[in-house]
Amino acid sequence: MITSYYHTRKGGAYEYVYRISDVATGNVVTETSEAIKWMPKGSRYYYTRNTNDGRALYAVDVATGRRDLLASDIPNEWFTISPDESYLMITSVQIGPKESPDVYEIIQPEDRQPGWRDRYMLAKYDLATGVQQPITFGHNSVSLSDISDDGKKLLVRTSRSRLTSRPTTLTSLYVIDLATMTSTPVVENDGFISGAVFSPDATKVLASGSPESLYGVGRNLPEGRTPSMVEEQLYLINIADRKVTPLTKEFDPNIQQRVWSRADNMIYFTAENRDMYSLYRLNPANGDITMIPVPEDLVKGISLPDAGRTMAWFGQGASNSDRLYTLDTKTLKSTLIDDPVKDQLKDVVLGECRPWSFKSSRGDSIHGRFYLPPNFDPASSYPMIVNYYGGCSPTSRNFESRYPHHAYAALGYVVFVIEPSGATGFGQEFASRHVNTAGDGVAQDIIEGTKQFCAEHPYVNTKKIGCIGASYGGFMTQYLQTKTDIFAAAISHAGISDHTSYWGEGYWGYSYSEVSMANSYPWTHPDLYVKQSPLFNADKIHTPLLFLHGDKDNNVPVGESIQMFTALKLLGRETAFVAVADQDHHITNYGKRIKWQNTIYAWFAKWLQDDPEWWNAMYPAKSL
Repeated sequence: MITSYYHTRKGGAYEYVYRISDVATGNVVTETSEAIKWMPKGSRYYYTRNTNDGRALYAVDVATGRRDLLASDIPNEWFTISPDESYLMITSVQIGPKESPDVYEIIQPEDRQPGWRDRYMLAKYDLATGVQQPITFGHNSVSLSDISDDGKKLLVRTSRSRLTSRPTTLTSLYVIDLATMTSTPVVENDGFISGAVFSPDATKVLASGSPESLYGVGRNLPEGRTPSMVEEQLYLINIADRKVTPLTKEFDPNIQQRVWSRADNMIYFTAENRDMYSLYRLNPANGDITMIPVPEDLVKGISLPDAGRTMAWFGQGASNSDRLYTLDTKTLKSTLIDDPVKDQLKDVVLGECRPWSFKSSRGDSIHGRFYLPPNFDPASSYPMIVNYYGGCSPTSRNFESRYPHHAYAALGYVVFVIEPSGATGFGQEFASRHVNTAGDGVAQDIIEGTKQFCAEHPYVNTKKIGCIGASYGGFMTQYLQTKTDIFAAAISHAGISDHTSYWGEGYWGYSYSEVSMANSYPWTHPDLYVKQSPLFNADKIHTPLLFLHGDKDNNVPVGESIQMFTALKLLGRETAFVAVADQDHHITNYGKRIKWQNTIYAWFAKWLQDDPEWWNAMYPAKSL
């Protein structure tokens, strides 16, 4: 087994370590800082190294340690080794035409994105001769989806833009026969396909896509309802006649990783299952799906061998970091292999994490969970923090997170996480409520859930409830304050304040609006874009509201926070705005992230614990 470990050191330095271990004994065979991967056949691994002669490709036999030079001057580009180990499939890039850096033309919305003009093509690099043969070319980029087990066929994907109607990007899948250099279409001009791989015999394609893909054959919704474009289904396509079989039409969890096993011909996949990532096995012969019980809340990655019954997987729980396991695919029993941060966490005291759900006024069962402070005393009174995303994806049970629920709880808060309507992982109908609602219904779920949680848990101080969300959840933070006064403090990170400005300015503004505002535009549905934008309801906000934003955010431009902050300042409301220099949508710089995180802690301490000392130390009053 090859396992990679990512270590972040104090101060921000990081390193990767790759380890090869014997699965049967657990003994470590070798450890290296070089990126290594398995060769397709046998027990050799490969890596690349830059030499005086060029970029060299080496293969090493695990048992003997013998190192073979496979090629001495391969292109410095991404590649896949063919299953028969005879060639590399190279993804080469053709750099697009350049503009003047001082005065330049933007030819369409995506042209603002670095590299959008570049085109990607496939080339075959023969390992025996070193000859490189172009496979694809043209105006449309082509990416490799899979190679057949015999190395004779490629499954490729190409996309083209079509701005005048939804979906604005159309995708096609083709099978290329490398012997004849002919291509066979599998899917043509479908705007909702997201990925595809061959079946083991390469007669079928396992594709993933939204319920609208492949002419809606996997759609399971009331008439007139638009599905969520990020609610993933599985489809089986017969290459010969292009017949499509929906595999998960009646299956609620949202598809993530999928692997078609060569060992038992079963399809193993992970899926968002409410706030968990669960593991499943699908029998392609009859469509039966079995949930595989595992000891973690979140299965984050799986790997299967070509032969044998041992799967490797890793995952984490709401109260523990990543752990590595093997799973016997016959008995479905998991065995713990490694718990890499066990020693780091052994003296850390965590509060309890408990599930909690409620029935909304609309008759829905809304799922959630809550975290208690360490050494919790039910006779005491605690402030509470409410966290949510607000659409598209559930707020998963990650222990390692930019919004660390246990860390909030350790500061003396009850933390309530709610999964409002519109989230994936609860079925097509639930996910479709994200579309063309702009927060309506979602806010109602959060408000009702918060009130009912407080009613059932008297240790919550109802006068000291805060809320926090990011991106669309940042929008929800702002929108909630226009609908309720139950919160004593609120934090919006990278939130959308005006659907119309975000729609046109964010790198993915209009394309994300295909998901959230399907077939609705500012000029066709101003009520949706304007009346439900927090900016146009700013006068209704009385909650102390903190805006956090990376000043180089290309997803949700920083202006979304600036304009809302300005509105609240003009209204004389309690607000603050903290920008993080040179950071994009996520705050990833080590030192800046610590200060960003402390800003969150300090704001809540000021308003929920009546302790402004931390905030005043970080942001002292200025006499101007």
